[in-house]
Amino acid sequence: MNTIEEEKILLQGLANEDKTSIEKIYRDHYSMVQSLVINNNGSPDDAADIFQELMIVLFEKAKTESFELHCQLKTFVYAVSRRLWLKKLSQLQRYNGSSDTVDEIVSIEEDMEVHEKRQEEFTIMEAAMSKIGEPCKSLLEAYYVQKKQMQAIAADFGYTNADNAKTQKYKCLVRLKKLFFAQYKNVE
Repeated sequence: MNTIEEEKILLQGLANEDKTSIEKIYRDHYSMVQSLVINNNGSPDDAADIFQELMIVLFEKAKTESFELHCQLKTFVYAVSRRLWLKKLSQLQRYNGSSDTVDEIVSIEEDMEVHEKRQEEFTIMEAAMSKIGEPCKSLLEAYYVQKKQMQAIAADFGYTNADNAKTQKYKCLVRLKKLFFAQYKNVE
């Protein structure tokens, strides 16, 4: 089942007040909303309030039959949460602008466009990573995802020293960039 189908089922569950669906939305998206609020002059309590408001908006949208999600759920969640938080900041006068200015600054469509573009780039990167082959894929994951030191990577992959591992990582990055940009140009 792909992401779009899973998210439709999740939204149907939310509309039917399914506890599992509500918990999954919370688990998958709360930390993103919390980071957004805290990184923009908010507190953990503010984040909880914004997430609660978001869930109400999402619930009301999911209840309407005409609602169709034209982006990933996390993009929608981020855009709505950001708009709710900026509106709250404006009300608290922590934001130096009128409510109209907030709407001009944060257009949901623009916000969604940016996140959809970023998501598209992540998809292209995943495809490039799947095509790069071994040991490059494992080496890059060890360094960038698992945050391993070069000395440990050299030992794990059988390189004589960290400098050789670093050289191999560089060669793998060059191959990955070529794969990524070849696909990226085809998308545009």
